[in-house]
Amino acid sequence: MIETRCIRLNGLEFTIDIAGEANEPTVLLLHGFPESRYMWHPQMEALSAAGFRVIAPDQRGYSTGARPEEQDSYRVELIVQDAVDLMRALDVPKFHLVGHDWGGQIAWLIAAGHPEKIRTLSILSRPHPAAFARAMAEDPEQAERSRHHRSFREPDAYSTMRVDGLRPLREALETQHVPPEIAAVHIAKLAEPGGLEGAMNWYRASGFTGAATRPIDLSTLYVWGTEDSTVGRYAAELTSRYVTGPFRFVPVEGAGHFIVDQCPDMVSDLLLAHISGTDRPLDAGRRVSENLAP
Repeated sequence: MIETRCIRLNGLEFTIDIAGEANEPTVLLLHGFPESRYMWHPQMEALSAAGFRVIAPDQRGYSTGARPEEQDSYRVELIVQDAVDLMRALDVPKFHLVGHDWGGQIAWLIAAGHPEKIRTLSILSRPHPAAFARAMAEDPEQAERSRHHRSFREPDAYSTMRVDGLRPLREALETQHVPPEIAAVHIAKLAEPGGLEGAMNWYRASGFTGAATRPIDLSTLYVWGTEDSTVGRYAAELTSRYVTGPFRFVPVEGAGHFIVDQCPDMVSDLLLAHISGTDRPLDAGRRVSENLAP
């Protein structure tokens, strides 16, 4: 059963979903843009049934009680600290970490800055920050795929996105195979006062500073869809160069950017195998690529 509660951190109130028992190993799930904690419900059910405690927050800008107006309040270091402080508040000294899209970026940064807190790292879609920054500079295709990073900083970006009930975002989700009923839940969250602005401020307060991010010396799973409209193969394959611990790269043929929504059972199986240590044993430096049908 999934329980929803609110927790106060750093002067803000965050909405979180929790499943599983407090004495079980903990998994933290971080959503991306333009989604919400709701995206993880299938994984929460699967992981908690397998004996894990699972926590999925609506992050800064997405939680109704955590939408500061100042753009500067959405710097990545503050969002990273939210996640670290959430685990501290819940008395979880060490945990498995999972992130998708922007949640993946935050997860990479948590793993780089607080490796002693992380048992395993699982990333969906988002390349390692250094790989992403390098691809932006070296791969014209990636720069085009990431053009929304630039457009979201335009002065009229908020009003452009809010047209016709957030139609541009709704269409983007559905085009990338997010079921309409799930997309509607995410869109309703962003349609709240300050919701869209808070979510878009992640882009407006950020820069491509990933080149300085240290390599990750943790057991890491990276899952990427071959039809991802925002992350190209060059960036995805570069990620292996920035993980020095055991690494498993799973490119999923035909899957898009919102792979969690498109392939929920497959994602649950991959996560469960990785965090429970039941997937193929990997040695540091060994690289495994697999192609799985969605």
